[in-house]
Amino acid sequence: MPAQKIETGHNDVVHDLSMDYYGKRVATASSDATIKIIGVGNNSTSQHLATLSGHQGPVWQVAWAHPKFGSALASCSYDGKVIIWKEGNQNEWSQFQVFDHKSSVNSVAWAPHELGFCLACGSSDGNISVYTAQSEGGWDTTKIDQAHPVGVTSVSWAPSMAPGALVGSGVLEPVQKLASGGCDNTVKVWKLYNGNWKMDCFPALQMHSDWVRDVAWAPNLGLPKSTIASASQDGTVVMDRGEGR
Repeated sequence: MPAQKIETGHNDVVHDLSMDYYGKRVATASSDATIKIIGVGNNSTSQHLATLSGHQGPVWQVAWAHPKFGSALASCSYDGKVIIWKEGNQNEWSQFQVFDHKSSVNSVAWAPHELGFCLACGSSDGNISVYTAQSEGGWDTTKIDQAHPVGVTSVSWAPSMAPGALVGSGVLEPVQKLASGGCDNTVKVWKLYNGNWKMDCFPALQMHSDWVRDVAWAPNLGLPKSTIASASQDGTVVMDRGEGR
């Protein structure tokens, strides 16, 4: 398949992009404070579908929700806001929910759909916030205070199927775990216990000599080991494989 160049229409740096579940649309995040929704086809064509304006500063990251929750997108910005956008009529987007933070929000990540309509956010204030939509309306909010005291740069959810689930027996309960990277040069793993987030690896994974810029938890398909990759300002990428994590 030939490479396809997309003209986004942004007038500043593009920091992030996210492709929807079906591979039909791309959302882009830019320093011009907007998000563009672009339709992409198999014939190397693209079409501007919508511009989402609501942030007052650079937009760092965007993330599509699973389609079981409708057409929904999350964005985070230097302005301290996380916005969940929803599409009503085709290509008509509105702000469904806005969450305010004290500092720049640098990362947003949707939980595996088995865990519900649930979003994790990492902020420069050092905290991680997790918002879960309730069936009766409203949102349940849990927070990891000072997850990385100097600032959180990235968050990534673990697969909902626990390591070893396919080789074990019994009822499979979904697992709620997060990996986070921060300006303290560490990667940390968190698990939800009885409604509270607790650190799940001691000590923190200290594999870098500078800020951790991104973390990604690999799909494990229920196999015995899980893998977390981290990228750092020190120029390295580290693959950490944990038995039964």
